Amino acid sequence: MVGGANKLVPGRHILSEKTQPVADADQSTRTTAQTTQRRRIISHSQYIKDLSFENPGAGEQFTAEKPPKIDIAVNVTGRTMAENQQEAELSITAKAVLDEKPVFVVELTYSGRFSITGLPAEQIEPALLIECPRLLFPFARRIIADCCRDGGYPPLMLEPIDFAQMYMNKKREQSASAGSPQK
Repeated sequence: MVGGANKLVPGRHILSEKTQPVADADQSTRTTAQTTQRRRIISHSQYIKDLSFENPGAGEQFTAEKPPKIDIAVNVTGRTMAENQQEAELSITAKAVLDEKPVFVVELTYSGRFSITGLPAEQIEPALLIECPRLLFPFARRIIADCCRDGGYPPLMLEPIDFAQMYMNKKREQSASAGSPQK
C-alpha cells in the first residue's frame, strides 16, 4: 500500500489511492476539486467449489511412530465472469505418505468473485492472480487445517504463499515454452 491515505473498508480492499487536483472550468472561481481514482479489489463472495478428504488408513494414524511426508501443490487460475467481475480459483492439494503408503489426501478448490477497478487493462491479470488469491488464502488454509483435524490428524497449517513469485514463475514458463520450437 502506498502512503497513509489507504483505508480498509469491510468487503472492499484498496490496493492504492491516487488523488489529482483538477482545475474548475470557470477560471474566475478557480476552485480545485479533488478527484480520486481508486484502485481496488472488491470481494463479492467466496466459496468452496470442490473439497475432498481421503483417509485410506483411518485409525492407523495412531500407531505410526514417525510423521508422514507431506507434499503440497498450489495452483491459481482466474477468469472473467461478467463485465468488471472476475473469479479467482485457488487449488490446494496436500498428500501425506508414510512408508510409500498414502495416509491422507486433501484437495480443495476455493474461489472468490471479485471486481477489480481503477487499474489499466494490463494490470488486471496480475491483480487477479496475485492479490485475489492472497485474500482467499487464509480461508482456504483454515478449511484444510479443519479437514485434517477432523480426519484425526494434527491440523495442517500451510505456510504463507508468495503468489507474486508464483505468478512470475508461471509467466517465465509460458514465455519459455512459447519461444521453444514444437516437435
